[in-house]
Amino acid sequence: MLKSTRALPMVLIVASLAACGGDADPDAKFEAEVVTAMHESIGDELADLVQASKDLQAAAPSDHGWDATADAGAIAEMTAAWRRTRIAYEHVEGATAPIFAGADVTMDARYDTFLASLGGTGDQDLFDDRGVTGMHAIERILYAPTIRANVTAFEQTLPGFRAAAFPATAAEANDFKTKLLQKLVDDASRLHDEWTPAAIDIGVAYLGLVGLMNEQKEKVNLAATGEEESRYSQVTLFDLRNNLAGTAKVYAFFEAWVASKHGDENEKIHAGFDALDALYGGASGDALPPVPETWSSDAPTAADRATPFGQMWVGVHAAVDPATSGSVVYEMNEVAVKLGFPEFVAQ
Repeated sequence: MLKSTRALPMVLIVASLAACGGDADPDAKFEAEVVTAMHESIGDELADLVQASKDLQAAAPSDHGWDATADAGAIAEMTAAWRRTRIAYEHVEGATAPIFAGADVTMDARYDTFLASLGGTGDQDLFDDRGVTGMHAIERILYAPTIRANVTAFEQTLPGFRAAAFPATAAEANDFKTKLLQKLVDDASRLHDEWTPAAIDIGVAYLGLVGLMNEQKEKVNLAATGEEESRYSQVTLFDLRNNLAGTAKVYAFFEAWVASKHGDENEKIHAGFDALDALYGGASGDALPPVPETWSSDAPTAADRATPFGQMWVGVHAAVDPATSGSVVYEMNEVAVKLGFPEFVAQ
């Protein structure tokens, strides 16, 4: 069961409805309360992101090329800090990414997304602060020795591909620490500082939450081709869990406002969150289940749908289908209409 997604809203519902009393514009009051809550909660997560980025940088050896055995302790520290950057960012991604799209690209875009914008030469310097940057660029280096064969096979087809690798020299290690990692620290710090109440458009942020829930199915689909999000560390399921936890936490700030509209969307959305939580929790580890060799996301066979991966694929698609009443995305869109926000439209 997801934590802190029910008790808090009920307190807010009681307090907010009582406070609104004779307020001539209760929606404005609800909106102000949501902005305040989002600013504080997401601000805390962004502070965690900044600290994890700094811890990652501090652990990085910079005076020699890396050796998997001799530097095992430092690599373990770096990967632990990197995972904490993922927790913090995946918790806030839905709300912050549509408002700060540039930061989302530089910190969270995937290798193929960067290469598509860089042209045929790609980014031949893995360790500097230009071209391919952010958490996945760092992940690609940290997990270079253990990248799955299907991931490499996919990336080798990309114009400008360069094989992932540890820093081989002191110069490369120093660049990794003072350039690539420093850029993550700078980008995270800037996002934290710019996350002010004046910058928060809650309609846009809410739309981002709905879009992130819809994106859950894309993140599962891409596992079949080696294109999934945290593909090098094999923790895409970990990302999905953190996306869900972050979305549920932020949605809680809207619940009193939704309840004031006398609908049943809160209950349906909670049921959808709980279904996804149970689905993600039913799989062991942080990786998505293995994809059947015969898998097709366009037309999976009955046998493939019955595998652990197939069951997760089916469950996620059903839980977020924008056209199905009762799904998380459908019901969150119903809330968007009631609150006067833009609706999410699937592409």
